[in-house]
Formats: sequence, C-alpha cells, structure tokens
Amino acid sequence: MDTASTAAKRDFLGFSHLDAGKIIELFDFSLFIKKKRREGLAGSPYRPIEGKTVAMIFNKPSLRTRVSFELGIHELGGYSINLDGKSIGVNSREAVEDIARLLSRYNDAIVARLHEHSVIEDLARNAAIPVVNALTDLSHPCQILADAFTLYEKGLWRDDCKIVFVGDGNNVANSWIELAGILPFHFVLACPENHLPDAGLVETARAKGAGTVEIVHDPFEAARGADVLYTDVWTSMGQEEETAERLETFRDFQINAKLLAEASPSAVVMHCMPAHRGEEITAEVMEGPQSIIMDEAENRLHVQKAVLVKLLNHDEYRKFHLTHRLENVARKLKT
Repeated sequence: MDTASTAAKRDFLGFSHLDAGKIIELFDFSLFIKKKRREGLAGSPYRPIEGKTVAMIFNKPSLRTRVSFELGIHELGGYSINLDGKSIGVNSREAVEDIARLLSRYNDAIVARLHEHSVIEDLARNAAIPVVNALTDLSHPCQILADAFTLYEKGLWRDDCKIVFVGDGNNVANSWIELAGILPFHFVLACPENHLPDAGLVETARAKGAGTVEIVHDPFEAARGADVLYTDVWTSMGQEEETAERLETFRDFQINAKLLAEASPSAVVMHCMPAHRGEEITAEVMEGPQSIIMDEAENRLHVQKAVLVKLLNHDEYRKFHLTHRLENVARKLKT
C-alpha cells in the first residue's frame, strides 16, 4: 500500500508502492474472501472489520463502485457513510485537509471517487486513517486489481499474457500501465494518436521493467495473438461535450467479431463498464462465449473487501497468509 503520513497507516491510491509478491498475496486473499462470502451466505459470516466505519465520498456517479464497496463493508461487519462530494463541498465549501482531519476523528477509513488525483493525494496526506482510491481522472486501481484477479482466478494469468486495451488512453488504461511496471505481462494500448495515456506513468512503468508497455494506433495490429481484449467507453464522465467528436475519432476502435478474430482463439473479452453497446463494443461480443465481463464486475466486490481487511485489520490479513504458507509447505512435504 502507499506509504502515508504516519507509519501505522496504509493507503491504497495505486500500485506504485506495491511489489509483485504483495499483489499476488492480495489475489490469494481475495480468493479466500470469495470463499468466505459463500460460507457467510450459508450462515457463517466472516466479519473481520466488525464495528469499523468507512466514509465514502462520491464526486462522480457510480453503480459498481458504490454497490460493491457498500455491500462489502456491510458483509465484513462494518458500516458505510455515503457522502455526496458536491454536498460536502470538497475543495470549495471545505478545504481537503479539513475534511480529511474531520473524517479521521469520526471514521476508520475513507473511500473516495473524485475528479482530480491531487485531491485524493491531499486526503491521504492529511488523514490519520487509510484512504482508498475508488477512481480519479488519472487512475482506477480497484478496477484493474479486480480485472487482474479475474484472470488469476481463471488460470489465465501468465508472464507472457498479452492484454490489449482498445480505445482511449484514460484512467483505466493508466492503471493497467502502472500495473505493468510491477507484474510481468505484455500490455498493448491501441488508441488514436491524440488520446495517449499519462506519459509519466508510461515512463515509470517502462523504467521498472517488470512487464512490457506498448502503444500503437492500429487496433488490428494490436489484437493479433491477444490473450485479452479490453475496452472502456469512448466518452468518460465529464467529457460529454466531446461525444460527437469522440464517436468519429474512435469509430475504428471497436471490439467486434472482426477484431476478436485477430486475437488468440482462446482470448477473453473484458470491459470495466458501464458499456455502450454498439460503440466501443458490440452486443454480440459482449454477450458472447468469450466475454468474462460480468465475472470481473463481480470480482470488484471480493478484491475491494480484501483491500479493506488489509487496511483495517492487518493482523487478520497476516494471519491468513501465515496459515496459507504453512498449508502450502505441508502440501509440498506430502508430495
């Protein structure tokens, strides 16, 4: 997790302070969390953050993020307080540092879905409690953590896995790029020349060198031999005035049957949603047998619950991994 202003506090603003081992640990704990949810629905609830409260700030509309966090907090035994960012006046009615300090007096963590990335950095800098990035204009780490976990869960994650993002170099693409600096895989972004990702994140990921980051402008070139075809809406929140222009710019960057035919025969299709069928993806592909879109959407719940336990009950998180390692050693000794 990101290093925060106090040694005891952990934040999740992105992947920059994680290593490959810590990410795989999160994936394994997410598998455990998913199993525990099934047991909980059968009458054996797992509530490692019992009594904890989480303030959730939403400056942007949300379906998956809001439902998955609110439900996840409840299932883990905590309580969520939903705050509309406009109503509380982030950086207008009240300074970010005052909001961070106040919420720290009331709550155990903050989950924030904001516009400017600098605001969530300010929240984390001034809060005495963990802060989770639920989306900013720069990045969407919870989404990409869930996406990568989905591939891991299905046994599709490999060092040579080729993940092709077709569309805009937006916050979702940025987080894939950031992850490629930590985990070994081949990431290709196929985007128009004037819709590039954040240059700083690309430079940093390439310098770290764990994976490969490639940027091309021909989606068919990018898709050849892909293991994963991934897309997002062409017009993100706050860009509505650009819709007509973007429809024209991105019209050749659609995931459809023709593009999918260029990928590996076993390729899967992913989309962070919401989806605009007939624009960035066809209904045929989205509903087709190679789509795992609903699986990745569901996994937002399990991965975010894993992050919350790591942040709010690190002893429980460590206990799981100690037990997990001992079980693996015992299994190896038997064989």
